[in-house]
Amino acid sequence: MPVHDLQFATFLGANYIDLMLFQYGREMCEPGHAFGPAQRSHYLFHYIISGKGTLLATDDSGEKHRFDLGAGEGFLIFPGQMNIYFADIEDPWEYTWVEFDGAAVKRAIKQTGLTTSSPVYRSQSADLHAALEREMRYLVDHREESELHLMAHGYLFLDNLIRSIEPAPVPAANKLQDFYISKAIAYIENNYQNDITVEDIARQTGLNRSYFGKMFRSAVDRSPQQYLIAYRMNKATELLKLSALSVGEVGKAVGYPNQLHFSRAFKNVYGVSPRTWRKENMGVTPTGLR
Repeated sequence: MPVHDLQFATFLGANYIDLMLFQYGREMCEPGHAFGPAQRSHYLFHYIISGKGTLLATDDSGEKHRFDLGAGEGFLIFPGQMNIYFADIEDPWEYTWVEFDGAAVKRAIKQTGLTTSSPVYRSQSADLHAALEREMRYLVDHREESELHLMAHGYLFLDNLIRSIEPAPVPAANKLQDFYISKAIAYIENNYQNDITVEDIARQTGLNRSYFGKMFRSAVDRSPQQYLIAYRMNKATELLKLSALSVGEVGKAVGYPNQLHFSRAFKNVYGVSPRTWRKENMGVTPTGLR
């Protein structure tokens, strides 16, 4: 596609009760291309085909949130929600969108679990999110079809949005915080050995980093960063005590490619260096350890 390409259509059919399409389109944005600040009268969903960008939006309480997004993700703007979104400077996004509303839509959105404070779409099913993108592209590429034909594909779009989203279905409200915390901890446990950040952890929950950090600290009594470090150091002690890996190799195994950084982090937690801790807890250092 060209550097900047826009395809856009407004639905000119009659008004429908359960689901009404208003407009749909696809755009390959220029670097830094922005839309807003603005408010919508209806729901507006974007699916990111390629590239990266950022959504800035307020939640129902008026608190501002930032979401950095990439290919395969999406975001929902709610009616009346103040928002602005812009393309990355180096890798601007291409996205497709649908604006819609109707009597059945509010119930459908509730099924997705998307909210003004957690508007990010992700899916674990490659087939289903591919089907979602396909239906959104179909509306744009077949905008000359009859209104009933387009409405049929509008329903397929909404059905794929509900069925493909992660998490689905949304947990009960009183269990929602536990769900997000469990999801964050599971991500840490499966990825602590990689170069992950708090932003990566928050991203997996679909929450804004600031909001996620407050919720995590409230539930766990420590920040996400403190929890990640503590988890890594606990794994490090297991490796120091039960394996013949060098200190540098242990550091790499728990997410610290730089041995000096690992030793400093370890000493901040345990008060002694990894080598000293190993000697004190093993008695005799096995042959081959450095």
